[in-house]
Amino acid sequence: MANITAADVNKLRQETGIGMMDCKKALVEADGDFEKARDILRKKGQKVAAKRADRASNEGRIIAKTNADRTKGYMLIMACETDFVGKGDEFVNFTDSVLDKAMAADIKTKDELLNMNVDGMTVAEKLTEMTGKTGEKIECPDYQVLEAAYVEAYNHMGNHKATLVGFNKAGEKVAEVAHNVAMHITAMAPVALDENAIPEDVKEKELAVGVEKTKLEMIQRAVDNALNKAGINPAHVDSEDHINSNMSKGWITEAQAEQARKIKVEEAEKAAANLNEMQIQKIAQGRLVKFFKESTLTYQPIVMGSDGKESVGDYIKRMEKDLACTGFVRRQIGE
Repeated sequence: MANITAADVNKLRQETGIGMMDCKKALVEADGDFEKARDILRKKGQKVAAKRADRASNEGRIIAKTNADRTKGYMLIMACETDFVGKGDEFVNFTDSVLDKAMAADIKTKDELLNMNVDGMTVAEKLTEMTGKTGEKIECPDYQVLEAAYVEAYNHMGNHKATLVGFNKAGEKVAEVAHNVAMHITAMAPVALDENAIPEDVKEKELAVGVEKTKLEMIQRAVDNALNKAGINPAHVDSEDHINSNMSKGWITEAQAEQARKIKVEEAEKAAANLNEMQIQKIAQGRLVKFFKESTLTYQPIVMGSDGKESVGDYIKRMEKDLACTGFVRRQIGE
């Protein structure tokens, strides 16, 4: 058996960054062969990664940067399980170095990034190694590239949120507008540029939700009207718990409780059978328009660079003629 010295253990630790005890065990198992010891440690990382695969990685680091001429933006997310690891020097430096290399090589997709070489290993292999080293699940949930005539990158304090936003032209005024819009996107999290950019299935889902919500409100209004006519406060009988609680307080009688139960069932059935479908569709469409205004970038009231009374779209038009936002990417750790 090879004589494993403290210097040998320390050398392997310096090369791998893995703890002294694990390095010593690997060298003993490899009978002093450094290459075999590294393989043992790498396999250990794979085993740890497999065990942690179903764990939530809701901490980490997001970095967004642009190239020199501001025509491309790159965003990388590296995730881990705890803030302790996420703020550690090794994790921070690794994330930054991977993004810098991806930008230098103009890596365009997450798959390309995971296969990119870093210190003689692919990024995917490096993530597995770091998982074994830290004992936490470490992964790359997303990597995005945005191209435009001008791209702004904004990193929120703490590196838990970041935004890339593109515009159709460059210029000094554009830089100011782009910065304000990027900060707005980071804060307000719009789901799309405008209603045309929202997938049809999302629109259909929102409309269906609006229809269902409108029906329930109409039915509830009919029930409440009937309860009020009977001299019963709807708030006192809106659930069985409230009914029992308010009877014990003397706010309603047992007879009123029974009457309320009957009204709630009968009036709900009657209202459901006589709903005005045309009115429901009109109200639901109004809810969908409201969803567009609240959730799409163009229609949201801008929170940066204005008085908050004009929309992002109007703000952009006012600040620079013919300027338009062409797209954006916003990400947040733990999404």
